[in-house]
Amino acid sequence: MSDARSKTTVDRPVKARGAARRLLLGRNANTVYALLLIVVIASVFVPYFAGVATVSFLLIDAVPILLMAMPMALIIITGEIDLSVASTAGLSAAVMGVLFHDAHWNIWWVFVACIIVGLLCGAFNGILITAIGLPSLAVTIGTLALFRGLALVVIGDNAVADFPIDLTAFATSTIGGTGIPTFMIFVAIVVIVFAVLLHFTPFGRALFALGFSKEAARFVGIRVNRSKFWLYVASGGISAFAGIFWVLRYSSAQSDSVTGLELSVVAAVLLGGVSIFGGSGGIVGVVAGVLIIRTVNYSLQLAGLPDTVLTIVTGSLLVLSVIAPSVSARLRLSGERRRSRALLAETSAA
Repeated sequence: MSDARSKTTVDRPVKARGAARRLLLGRNANTVYALLLIVVIASVFVPYFAGVATVSFLLIDAVPILLMAMPMALIIITGEIDLSVASTAGLSAAVMGVLFHDAHWNIWWVFVACIIVGLLCGAFNGILITAIGLPSLAVTIGTLALFRGLALVVIGDNAVADFPIDLTAFATSTIGGTGIPTFMIFVAIVVIVFAVLLHFTPFGRALFALGFSKEAARFVGIRVNRSKFWLYVASGGISAFAGIFWVLRYSSAQSDSVTGLELSVVAAVLLGGVSIFGGSGGIVGVVAGVLIIRTVNYSLQLAGLPDTVLTIVTGSLLVLSVIAPSVSARLRLSGERRRSRALLAETSAA
């Protein structure tokens, strides 16, 4: 009994040091360090970057990306992807404009209808991927075009801009003199919910197992298809929420609302440490990845660079986020092999 107690006493500090090492030197921590470094560099070299206005513009631009990145992170961890998030948000925005302006619905019922549209879009993706077994990449590329086309059918070339002023003002309001958008409170709640779901529940741990091996996950009793289906439903609902925010922020609903934002969402998630092959990742890293994307883009905008450069930079970050983990893994494996050979040589010499 005393030996067991002493062993437990010795193991605890070792486990604590291991946990602290992973917390301070893990992929999530490295992403946060990279964000801090970019902010410092931008503050020093980019005129007008260091200020309250930067906090306001940077964070309010990050709101829709942060929202859509949360379910996207969980989907990619399972080894799948959802490229239709921006089109789902765009379709919800178009529905919002038509129901409010043409059908004269109460704005709160319009919000409910938009969320339902998003959930149905996500369920449509989920059924095609889990019930029929189609590849998520092919399905969501198709629905990316389908949902955007439906948005054009719903609202046409029109733009609706007469939304309630108090709601549009709320979407762009800030908390006191901090420059932090008030809407970030809702974003923080969404981030916390997804962080708890991923890291502190059996459902979240099952998602990592899904990313490593679907067959092994099925073998231990994880309901693979059901888990993926609900992730796509959640992605649709959150994307619709992002579409509502987009309309209120810009006071305009059009068929091309939120166009092209899926590239930034995927780039941010991968840059935040989520493996494109599934099985690893964390919410803290994803949040840092989103802020890195927005900080770099906002800095380049302040520097007066054209939009084409911003697109090139975003694409480059996406490529870098895919290549960097593979190169890092190869270097780590190579180092471990060298150490093993050196240890074997020392043992043989002795």
